[in-house]
Amino acid sequence: MTKIGVVTFPGSLDERDAHRAIRLAGAEPVALWHGDHDLQGVDALVLPGGFSYGDYLRAGAIASISPIMTEVVAAANAGMPVLGICNGFQVLVEAHLLPGGLIRNDHGTFIRRDQVLKVECTDTAWTHQFEQGQDIVIPLKNGEGGYIADAETLAELEGEGRVVFRYRHVNPNGSLNDIAGITNAGRNVVGLMPHPEHAVEPGFGPDTSVAMRSGTDGLKLFTAAIEALQAV
Repeated sequence: MTKIGVVTFPGSLDERDAHRAIRLAGAEPVALWHGDHDLQGVDALVLPGGFSYGDYLRAGAIASISPIMTEVVAAANAGMPVLGICNGFQVLVEAHLLPGGLIRNDHGTFIRRDQVLKVECTDTAWTHQFEQGQDIVIPLKNGEGGYIADAETLAELEGEGRVVFRYRHVNPNGSLNDIAGITNAGRNVVGLMPHPEHAVEPGFGPDTSVAMRSGTDGLKLFTAAIEALQAV
């Protein structure tokens, strides 16, 4: 069975939700600790949401130099699928696996909402089961979710088709170019601010036109990674 590791840092909040999403997708979740140097033979990695190290210094900055990140960076550079969700996205940016940065929401307050996203890139390990241009609904909750990058980096991301998700209808945090998620040049590392692990099971996801809490759009990120690994 495919094994997907979930890294827990001090202050992680959503690692159990990530474990549940992985199980529902059909893989085995493996708990990984920030202080270890052992990925336990996993096939892919998830860096979950939360407030690692209390967001001291900068969100994700201290977590990015945790012992296990040596192995995470090496695995990512070797092509292993890696997904960073919210705080995990911040960690990937701070570890220089993804470009740019995440800053305080432009309205200065924490936001929590069901967010419509436009799928822009479907040739990553995590998004190939979506259709390009598809709208999906994924819960969003962050205080430092504003994506920033210099003009050259933005042009590179846009020109290479590396913007994975874009906010639709409303930009909830001031992210440049409405960017909600990006990928690396190898298409194996994806970071996004919304939380796909909160939209994986009917009765517990966002509201849809079909029924309350019926949204499961997030599950496809996890099933896509499993499919990509099994195809190798």
